[in-house]
Amino acid sequence: MKTWIKICGTTNLVDALAATQAGANALGFIFAESPRRIDPEAAADIVQELPEELEKVGVFVNESPEYILQVAREVELTAIQLHGDESPEYVKSLISLLHQPLKILKALPAQKDKPGGLSDYGDVDAVLIDSGNQKVRGGTGKVFDWLSAGDFIVELQQSIPVIIAGGLTPENVAAAVCMFRPFGVDVVTGVERAPGHKDPERLRRFVANVRAAELAGSERKQ
Repeated sequence: MKTWIKICGTTNLVDALAATQAGANALGFIFAESPRRIDPEAAADIVQELPEELEKVGVFVNESPEYILQVAREVELTAIQLHGDESPEYVKSLISLLHQPLKILKALPAQKDKPGGLSDYGDVDAVLIDSGNQKVRGGTGKVFDWLSAGDFIVELQQSIPVIIAGGLTPENVAAAVCMFRPFGVDVVTGVERAPGHKDPERLRRFVANVRAAELAGSERKQ
């Protein structure tokens, strides 16, 4: 199975098209406090120019379900990423209000031990393991301790698809794919030349290195 690749922090059409041409499966649009924040109207203009099969993910932090669904309709998102302190009860209330098919992704901090109540997030389509914290939710450019979090992630993957994020770059993403065999990977700072502006060459290398790691893994299994 191919690794799902999401390029997050999209702020302009040039970068969106570069990520698409590089082979990304999804683009992320941040509707929360961030150097890469984009307003819904600008995101909608970009989405209109993108292939239908490309997933368009809206990133939100502690917003009301009503606001999230309003933005999802306006931008024509295909997925919602909850990157704040949203509880399992919040997720259930959001899903109960859905009137369109939207995937729900929940970001969780990397840690050694399985957090209490994680099984209650069974309604989401995938969880994203990141190195952020309450002050800086994502886009830190820092890798979490892969070894310390390894058992936690392996256990998590038994019940739900896992997306690895946090400090991924073209230089280290192959190692992450080989180590975790995740459902997906998510990158922001590792493919930028400046906050909110992508580097086309780093985008191409990132995707190519993910695919090379997949190939190497499949060959070892044979």
